[in-house]
Amino acid sequence: MSEGTRVLVLNAGSSSVKYQLIDMLDGSRQASGLVERIGEPAGRLVHTPPGGQRRESLQAFPDHGAALKAVAGELAADGLDLDSPELAAIGHRVVHGGLRFTEPTLVTDEVLAEIRRLIPVAPLHNPANITGIEVARALRPDLPQVAVFDTAFHTGMPEHAARYAIDRQVADEHRVRRYGFHGTSHQYVSRATARLLGKDPAEVNVIVLHLGNGGSASAVAGGRCVETSMGLTPLEGLVMGTRSGDVDAGVVFHLHRVGGLSVDEIDDLLNRRSGLLGLCGDNDMREILRRSEEGDADARLAFEVYVHRLRKYIGAYYAVLGRVDAIAFTAGVGENAAPVRAAATAGLEALGIAVDPALNSIRSDRARVISPEFLRTGGAPRVTVAVVPTDEELEIARQAFALVRTGA
Repeated sequence: MSEGTRVLVLNAGSSSVKYQLIDMLDGSRQASGLVERIGEPAGRLVHTPPGGQRRESLQAFPDHGAALKAVAGELAADGLDLDSPELAAIGHRVVHGGLRFTEPTLVTDEVLAEIRRLIPVAPLHNPANITGIEVARALRPDLPQVAVFDTAFHTGMPEHAARYAIDRQVADEHRVRRYGFHGTSHQYVSRATARLLGKDPAEVNVIVLHLGNGGSASAVAGGRCVETSMGLTPLEGLVMGTRSGDVDAGVVFHLHRVGGLSVDEIDDLLNRRSGLLGLCGDNDMREILRRSEEGDADARLAFEVYVHRLRKYIGAYYAVLGRVDAIAFTAGVGENAAPVRAAATAGLEALGIAVDPALNSIRSDRARVISPEFLRTGGAPRVTVAVVPTDEELEIARQAFALVRTGA
């Protein structure tokens, strides 16, 4: 077992690699960066070293191997060589772990083969995650490689929440069930929200709203996920940047039989040309808010559809949990778009849910309460509404480090 205290976190996409080097003694970032446009003639590497002076390199990265070698070179230039004994593990984000992988897992050939078998239920993500693991293993075959799964936190959902009401034999044969995604974020934020309240996670019921270009909600009871909005794939649930979220399954049949669209065309429509983009032509919430303020009717409708779905899930998860201690907004939109937070909670005062306009308008990178009662009366509101920045990379690093330290 390595005595190192650093973990390199890799998030490999189909044409990109995001990375962070984290020292687990204090959770500090030693370096971070992004390689994008892998496989294209003009690639780009952005690297931020410990001092924070960003470096940018424009060059071709023919494959992920070339990209990670370039990352290794940038780290070495900062005295953070990948061959250093201070590196304890490499943690990999893997989107889909099915039902088998419910915890962080040391990567072996057998584990990699099982992740590969899950490609049909995560065709856009697992192949790239596998590539990242394979390249990292080739660079450091002696170092523990740990897979941390987006689905893992949700595998504890009760069966009645995970099952779709379709023929059980067909569902089991084809692994059709609700898996959920963004699990590392929901796990991190639910715990961070409990800390913000000064309570143990086991004592707190939280609704987590992870709102980025992709979006998902979860109901977390005493530290355990009991319901989440995404399902077999990341398409189900909230309205997202380019994904439709919840849609009548009959729409698929209608578009195929009546509209003449192929299955692949419908897949592309619902995943890449729907959501906010499909409603108004923009998937950037900042642009939608600007257009809406200027009187653009399409942008306004897109915003209203978006927040209506959010309110519906807040109400549903309130019913699932029975008692809600906190609602936590997180990720790019959740942390930065005050109008979204205000609109999503508007009209819910009877449930003990409200935000203070002044507190809601404050921009900060720290976890904070935006409920009005908190500062006005000094007492706790019935439901604390909070903004809690997520940190998926730190969560992956913590889980990977804990695994290699225990030798499990």
